[in-house]
Amino acid sequence: MIFYIFFIALLAFAAYCAIQISLNDFRHRLIPDKYLFPLMLTGLLLICFFPFPVSLSDAVLGATFGYVMTTIIGIIFDYKLRNKNQNTTPPIGMGDIKLIGVGGLWLGTMGLSISLIIACISGAIWAHNKKQKYIPFAPFFLLGGFLSFITITILL
Repeated sequence: MIFYIFFIALLAFAAYCAIQISLNDFRHRLIPDKYLFPLMLTGLLLICFFPFPVSLSDAVLGATFGYVMTTIIGIIFDYKLRNKNQNTTPPIGMGDIKLIGVGGLWLGTMGLSISLIIACISGAIWAHNKKQKYIPFAPFFLLGGFLSFITITILL
């Protein structure tokens, strides 16, 4: 009984951190580490000590792949934009890079792929409708991550 209560409490805490990350990125275009790192540690606790749809090896591989892939893409975009104009902000911030790494930890490689596809499509639709050049990526990524997590849980 206590096992399930602790499991549900950890999931509720993770949901709280994800909501705070989304709200803060939407309002201020910043992803604070005070919510990001507890989300990562909660994911590690769930993967290590509870029955979870993602194995530890797939979670580590997903986190590494997500972090490295996003860092490379961010460096390329930053380099291209700085060559064109010196006064631009990078389109991918370190908070987004860390968030995608944490998403890879929670979802593994397959789930990370699904969530990134959902996030990019929904973010592009939002940007097109709102006529925005830069969008807060965290709300769209967390929506994609939530839908991906449900899909993984149902399929596995």
